[in-house]
Amino acid sequence: MKITAEHNERIAKLTFASVYPHYVAKVESKGRTKAELHQVISWLTGFDDEKIQQLIDEKVTFETFFHKATLNLNASLITGVICGYRIEEIENTLTKEVRYLDKLVDELAKGKKMEKILRVANI
Repeated sequence: MKITAEHNERIAKLTFASVYPHYVAKVESKGRTKAELHQVISWLTGFDDEKIQQLIDEKVTFETFFHKATLNLNASLITGVICGYRIEEIENTLTKEVRYLDKLVDELAKGKKMEKILRVANI
């Protein structure tokens, strides 16, 4: 699928707080925990639990959320298709970062082992 400028703008303006409950519901419905979700979010963004809650309370947009994040150096190892888009082909940086998070949440919900979700570069 082709990503449009409108699509990128819509993602940028979405609030993390509006999507977060869906992440929690998705992983918990598959037997995973909120703590595991936070571990995945922390791995990707560098945020601790307190910072995640603060960003939820502030109702920050994904644009602000990822602007404040320190993206994991191994984030580029997140590949594959999410929401019909091949992550490695997404050109807009913010849209790619949001899809990284979506992919990690999806893998968590699908029961992947945490060691596989939290990618480590092969040395």
